[in-house]
Amino acid sequence: MSTRTSTPRRDWRTATARLLNEALAPSVIVVVLPLAVAWQATGAVLPTVLWSSVVALTSSVLPMGVIVWGSRTGRWDGHHVRDRRGRLVPFLTLIVLSLLGLAVLISAGAPWPLVALDLGMILSLFVTGAITIFWKVSVHSAVAAGATVVLALTYGVLWWLLVVAVAAVSWSRVAVRDHTPAQVVGGALTGALVGGGCFALLIGNATPGPW
Repeated sequence: MSTRTSTPRRDWRTATARLLNEALAPSVIVVVLPLAVAWQATGAVLPTVLWSSVVALTSSVLPMGVIVWGSRTGRWDGHHVRDRRGRLVPFLTLIVLSLLGLAVLISAGAPWPLVALDLGMILSLFVTGAITIFWKVSVHSAVAAGATVVLALTYGVLWWLLVVAVAAVSWSRVAVRDHTPAQVVGGALTGALVGGGCFALLIGNATPGPW
């Protein structure tokens, strides 16, 4: 009796967790977040698409292409790179491409909030990468938490409600057994304090300049 009733529940739980894993994956958030920040900074469609595309391409699309290629050729265990030991090359690739994107933004005179966003993401990437050497911190939770802070600072206090999404994606990482509760909490704190905190400091201390 218990086996028949528990199996559908486990299947529903696993399917929901996997859906959240993909829908709120770092690669997805890093495509959407620059659009939101660029729109607030420019208020125009073409500049929004232009500037956000630089961040999305160098911090999400191109790195994800490398990760998918590596997973399909057996270099690491899937596009989420579950094995901590396999994360070095994806992290290095993401850092190099992100720094290239930052250079493009600065040299092309992008709006300061976009530069601040990219700097925050890169700093968070460095920190999570350093932690990953010793401990499998959750990048999903880090990116979701950092994005929540950025959106709340950009659009107002109601956006703090996105902490529900952070909790959901953190739960999903534990549910699929890719992380422990401690690892998702560590990731969320890292993303909020490092990525979100860097963005807050840069925006708060912004002064008139070329951006």
